[in-house]
Amino acid sequence: MEYTIPDLDSISRQLMSLERPKKAKMLVVDDEPDNLDLLYRTFRRDFQVLKAESGVRALELLAQEGEVAVIISDQRMPEMKGTEFLSRTVPEFPDTVRIILTGFTDVEDLVEAINSGQVYKYITKPWDPDELKGVVQRAAETYELLKQRTEELNRSQAQMALLATIIRVAHDAKSAEMTLNPLAECFGRSFSTDGAVLQMVDGSQLAATEGHYGATVSWIADDELVKAAIATRKMQVAMNIPSDAKLATEAHYVAEDIQAHVVVPVIWGDEVLAVVSLYWYKPTTLRQDELVLLHLSAQQVSLVLTCNAYDRSIVMG
Repeated sequence: MEYTIPDLDSISRQLMSLERPKKAKMLVVDDEPDNLDLLYRTFRRDFQVLKAESGVRALELLAQEGEVAVIISDQRMPEMKGTEFLSRTVPEFPDTVRIILTGFTDVEDLVEAINSGQVYKYITKPWDPDELKGVVQRAAETYELLKQRTEELNRSQAQMALLATIIRVAHDAKSAEMTLNPLAECFGRSFSTDGAVLQMVDGSQLAATEGHYGATVSWIADDELVKAAIATRKMQVAMNIPSDAKLATEAHYVAEDIQAHVVVPVIWGDEVLAVVSLYWYKPTTLRQDELVLLHLSAQQVSLVLTCNAYDRSIVMG
């Protein structure tokens, strides 16, 4: 029987329910309270706006809140110029788009900041609200594009690392049993889980042989998603268990505070060799490409478990 990923459209709808659009964050920095309030009122409908009255306070706010999509900063402020403040945000937040407001002809500072990539654009005071809104909208779009490219690169690197690790484990391990813990850890780390289990299957039942990443668990054999994955040979996905009427009251989910669970059967021919169980302590999301990666990786694991070093009779005991 051919193994296929189940109805990705239905899974996507489940994931999209956890990814409702949120307002992007932006930070406005100005030592003049009236300007600060005006900037806040201008953008509060479209952004989650953070305010800071100085570069020092803005750095503290970023340390607390994390990355923002856009920063608008006045240039002439006491303690720290806008360009100096913005330059200090670049190492930690390279994708953030930075805009300078200036009422002075600080040409040298501005040119240097723009040429070094620290400033996206400068706006002179007094600014035209419509012009500023247009600049900020383009800045936010630029930020989203940068984030997408960064995420695509990180995703490609993660995929290559996962598949390379599976191949390395297959090469280094002396038996199938020795592959289970390293492979479980590989899956757990690659998908940022709180725990992962790779457990062998004997017929339609789980075998005792297993590998863990995170705490050892005892509930896998009783889990409905695991049973369904073995029976149907299809990936089982529950990304927000507390909102799922069928799963929310399951004793082990409640006791362990597990809020997201994905189970992937490892298939070889017509046989389910094992299951990969990934779980999280909070609702999470996986993109379609990550689900596909799980599928491909499971097929790689099946090759590991059926390689020449794998002695089925020993593993099953």
